[in-house]
Parts: sequence; C-alpha cells; structure tokens
Amino acid sequence: MFVKSIMIPKEKTYSVQDTETVREVLNKLEEYGVDGMPVLNGTTYAGLITLNKIYKAFFESGQPRDQFLDSTIATDVAAFKDECIDEEEIFENTLLTVKDRPLVAVVNKSGELKGIVTRYDILEQFQSAFGMKRKGVRISFSSSEAEGRIARLAEIAKHFHENIISLSTFDESDKFIRRIVMKVEKKQNIDKFIQKLESAGFRILDIKED
Repeated sequence: MFVKSIMIPKEKTYSVQDTETVREVLNKLEEYGVDGMPVLNGTTYAGLITLNKIYKAFFESGQPRDQFLDSTIATDVAAFKDECIDEEEIFENTLLTVKDRPLVAVVNKSGELKGIVTRYDILEQFQSAFGMKRKGVRISFSSSEAEGRIARLAEIAKHFHENIISLSTFDESDKFIRRIVMKVEKKQNIDKFIQKLESAGFRILDIKED
C-alpha cells in the first residue's frame, strides 16, 4: 500500500503560508483544533509548524509575548523542512517518520504539497493490519524458515475453513526461526485447528481471545 492511498489530500488539509505571523498560525491551530500544520511557500512544502515548536521558540526568544507573536513568521519557527515523504512511498515507512511529530507532509517530486498523513491515520492502519478492531482468537506460534511453511499454514487453515483476520510474521533472534501471529474468527473447531498446527510442527507460544 502506498502513502497516497491513505493520506488526507491537500484539499482537506489545513496549512499556513510561510509569511503568516505566529499569532495568525496560533489562531488557525485553535480554530481547526489541530497540533500542527504544513507551512507552504505558495504550493511548495516549506516545513511543519506545531504548538510545541512555537512554545519552544517563544521561550528561547526572550521577547515579550505580543512582540514574538506579531514579529515572528511561520518560516522562522517551521521545522522538518527537509523531512517529508513522497506520495509514492510505501506506507510502512511512515511509522518512524511521525514518531516525534503529529503529522508528516506528503509531496510530489517537485516538492508541492499533496496532502498529509497524521499519527492517528498511521495507528489506524496498523490496528487494521493486526485485526485489532475485529473479535477473534489471536494465536502466536513459531516456525522454521523452511521453504513452504506459510503454504502449509494456509493449507491447514483452508482445511478447517478458518477465516484469517490478520497474519503477521516477525524475525526471532535465531535466523532460522520466525514468529507468526495469526488472528482467526472463533469457531467451535478452534481446538482441533490448534492441535493440527502443533502436529504440523508449528510451536504454539500463546493463544488469546479478544
């Protein structure tokens, strides 16, 4: 999945121009109820301005409050000017990008703003990927990295008519072992399904209904 498929498009994105004063920026942040917005130079991305950056800049300026609000412009406070993501970027790469900010700007190859991806949007997508919004049984197990193990898992699930809600794999410290977390709908034959997994060489680590 690409970033452009989950981003909030520019037409629905709040932004400020780089020449607007911090007072004007704060008024917009309060009006829209957001913690940060992209800063633009025309249509080109020029950074990100957030409440935290404004407060930090104010305390470091040593200026009286009103003087700071009216003489400081958005570009003076904007951060992450060179940190944005291309609209063709894969979604997974956004996770680390937003770890220290409420949103990340999405741009095209010319640097024009195309939209934003918020931390909330990213968490929503990961919740969906792990099936967190659907009830079921989460089974954690380990398996060797041998060829055909995922195919064997699929065969067993198909045999028991299991509806797989989510399936994720993780590397273990041993490079020949992989941990798998699978969430399936709860059915009456769940115990037999788990027994079959064990007999097929999948080592069950944890089972949790949620």
